[in-house]
Amino acid sequence: MKRNIFILCALVVFAATGFAQSLTEQAAEAYNKDDFNKALELYLQAAQQEGTSSELFYNIGNTYYKLDKRGEAILYYERALLLDPSNSDARNNLDYVRSKANLTTDVGATYWKDSIDNMVSTLTSSAWGVIAVASFLLVIVLLVVYIFVDAVILRKIGFFGGGIMLIVTIIANICAFHVKAKVETHNQAIVVVPSATLSTSPRQPKDKSEEAFMLSEGAKVAVVDSVTNSVSGNSEKWYDVRAGENNRAWINAEAIEII
Repeated sequence: MKRNIFILCALVVFAATGFAQSLTEQAAEAYNKDDFNKALELYLQAAQQEGTSSELFYNIGNTYYKLDKRGEAILYYERALLLDPSNSDARNNLDYVRSKANLTTDVGATYWKDSIDNMVSTLTSSAWGVIAVASFLLVIVLLVVYIFVDAVILRKIGFFGGGIMLIVTIIANICAFHVKAKVETHNQAIVVVPSATLSTSPRQPKDKSEEAFMLSEGAKVAVVDSVTNSVSGNSEKWYDVRAGENNRAWINAEAIEII
């Protein structure tokens, strides 16, 4: 009896797994047939049942792009890269969509800070951790060479090489913590409406004087704060965001999606 129950449970798990996998296959088939609405529906179902992955987010981004929904396409390419910075297909498509729409990645930081952040984010925190461990082991090896080897040239290599590897270790650790914090913080978002008018206060602008600036679909912002207001008995959430250098204002939560 117990054996039969075990077999039944195994069959149920196998069937559920097979169904979840078939959703991705059905979505890919629908996509290849240019039935992008059906493909999107199936990909989103797969994300709920299978869990998320960089490849799945990449496929969802492609499908949204085919449906001419630039904001959602950029959103999912960003999510794909957040899970796997080495996903070159997602990065290439993201760069293509942004360049086509004349969008930048600037969310209010300096040029050098943005450049360094983009460079650091090409690796996961785990990859930076591996580099940190490997470089630290080299520090130990080079230190041993410096202490115990008599040859002057080898001692110089041990001393200066150890110093360089120590610096690499520190930098790799900083990068690992930075990427991990970026993944966990979720403070960046994408505009997913055709255009969004930002306000000087957390409410709909009453006139031009309360309008801060506008952002087009696909623009990237950094979320600084949030507030929920009560409007006509309904709650309305607003985000305080940065969008480019010296541009900070309030945007309705329905206009953006957190990466």
